[in-house]
Amino acid sequence: MRVAIIPARGGSKRIPNKNIRHFRGKPIISYSIETALASKLFDKIIISTDDDQIANIAESCGAEVPFRRPTELANDMAPTIPVVKHALEWLEQTGFSVELVCCIYATAPFMKTEDLNTGLKIMESNPQAEFAIPVTTFSFPIFRSVKMKEGFLKMFYPEHTSTRSQDLPTAWHDAGQFYWGRNKAWKSRSGFFNSHSMGIPIPHHRVHDIDDNEDWIRAELIHSALEHKKNANSR
Repeated sequence: MRVAIIPARGGSKRIPNKNIRHFRGKPIISYSIETALASKLFDKIIISTDDDQIANIAESCGAEVPFRRPTELANDMAPTIPVVKHALEWLEQTGFSVELVCCIYATAPFMKTEDLNTGLKIMESNPQAEFAIPVTTFSFPIFRSVKMKEGFLKMFYPEHTSTRSQDLPTAWHDAGQFYWGRNKAWKSRSGFFNSHSMGIPIPHHRVHDIDDNEDWIRAELIHSALEHKKNANSR
């Protein structure tokens, strides 16, 4: 059995009602639910939330909300893995046998069904893989990065002061959209990045961390531009 679990707690601080705030005309969580449904990869799409308003909106979008997340897992310090583990254990206690779980973030409007499919194929073709994670490259070489103290600059990696950008290793980072994982990995691991995690390359223009209002506005503008381009190309 394959299950999508979407964590969506209430009480967000930097962006109030972040998980259900309207993004280009509809609750942002609806994008994650609709993409998961459209992929046809999941036997169940479950929302893990402590908030009744989020639950009602999620159910209206086609997801299931069969439980409320406990308080100790609903604060802004709760990591993703324990939240998914709780939902997975609830499913098993209810009688379901789950093989693969895909945790999808509620604020992932740039995620596509083909990304989810790619992740599933990686898991199915690599038995040793515990997680499959969307990643993208940094837009600037991190080995040329600097820190600033009292206005003065110092390189983090001074050994690369004269190294050409094209000669530096390629560095990747988490795209923050979804995580495919095996049942056992969700229960036993404390983090995603280990020798048994594999990457799903995602292009820069579809990776946007939405942490504050400025991020939100920029993401809406880029999403709108991509949609406009898609519609223009289909004419």
